[in-house]
Amino acid sequence: MNRKLFGTDGVRGTANTAPMTAEVALRLGLAAGKYFQRKSALPRVVIGKDTRLSGYMLENALTAGLTAMGMNVLLLGPVPTPAVGYLTRSMRADLGVMISASHNPHQDNGIKFFGPDGFKLSDAAEAEIEALLGTDIPLADPGAIGRAKRIEDGRGRYQEYAKTTFPQGVRLDGLKVVIDCANGAAYRAAPEVLWELGAEVIPVGTSPNGKNINLRCGSTHPEAAAEAVVAHGADVGITLDGDADRVMILDQQGRVADGDQIMALLAARWAEEGRLKGGALVATVMSNLGLERFLQGRGLRLERTPVGDRYVVERMREGGFNLGGEQSGHIVMTDHTTTGDGLVAGLQFLAEMARSGRAASELTHSFETVPQMLKNVRYAAGQEPLAAPSVQAAIAAAEARLNGHGRLLIRKSGTEPLIRVMAEAEDTDVLSQVVDGIVEAVSQAAV
Repeated sequence: MNRKLFGTDGVRGTANTAPMTAEVALRLGLAAGKYFQRKSALPRVVIGKDTRLSGYMLENALTAGLTAMGMNVLLLGPVPTPAVGYLTRSMRADLGVMISASHNPHQDNGIKFFGPDGFKLSDAAEAEIEALLGTDIPLADPGAIGRAKRIEDGRGRYQEYAKTTFPQGVRLDGLKVVIDCANGAAYRAAPEVLWELGAEVIPVGTSPNGKNINLRCGSTHPEAAAEAVVAHGADVGITLDGDADRVMILDQQGRVADGDQIMALLAARWAEEGRLKGGALVATVMSNLGLERFLQGRGLRLERTPVGDRYVVERMREGGFNLGGEQSGHIVMTDHTTTGDGLVAGLQFLAEMARSGRAASELTHSFETVPQMLKNVRYAAGQEPLAAPSVQAAIAAAEARLNGHGRLLIRKSGTEPLIRVMAEAEDTDVLSQVVDGIVEAVSQAAV
């Protein structure tokens, strides 16, 4: 079943512009309510959001649709995306909803759904919900309309759970930590958890105003955290994105380690302890070739999936693996979480610092990366630049130029109207020529 509304991470777009309108959110609430209807005395859904101004509008519209279907709505307020996954399951909800556009700027927003098991819905489930949007959905009888109420302890429940993922008996006393929350969903939860575990906390990006989420801060803009690390003489920096399902780690000199380096550290450590299930790490096609070589050198495998943490999780569940993620900083540990969790991943890194007594700089460089270049080309709605013969010719020429000594990946973004052109090659001159050639061809085709 085809999906047009849902991308790789739910529905996303510019607020007050289709599909991110109150009307579409209302219809999504109706359709999701219909899809998850069951014979239950207390059909319930939990809704979380990040700090975007448009979250109020979408929250109210979704609530109207869901209550109209007879579902009782529990409003969590601003909480990280992984908190919604956790609370959906722990509170025995039929459905979880997160209102967030993750790392996107404030004018964007999104809606993503979690099933009763706390995992994001499959493509097939999203397609069925999308198909319901164009149908007449029978509403609940007047006496069966649902109720909505605020849940004041949702964030606290998540914080306490996050702390249980930290090794017993280990403390962060004496460790100075910069935490950049991107003015997003974890602006209270992350600093409080770190402080309660003993760290000296230097907060960055913890003053949301509805419009400054991800603005020159967070995992996609780690410069602010890097400056704070150096200025305060911090031991380490942790940068989250707007909904806190991504993380980047900064060493004591402010240098950034991406998701590949974090996954390499955890995979090697877990393998030593005999708790890396299946002897493999699951990552996407974007992960660096250096990570694959690092794992192979330790007798471990890298299982690659399409881009999107949902596909990483699906492969993990299929194969019984317990560690996976993305270069962009989604780290999924199914022993602890049902989706990427930036805070919990950051805690695992800090635990290794505390356990080993090693500096962050020693733990953030497990392997040498193969030179990699990624460039984005924006295109207008309705265009299909990748189908242009000139673009196809440029791609064929690039593959011939690499001649088996590199890797090429061209794909559409699942969340924005962008063509992403990525290549890896040991020869940096060849790398730039290959990427620039394709980017130029795509740009011309997108005019």
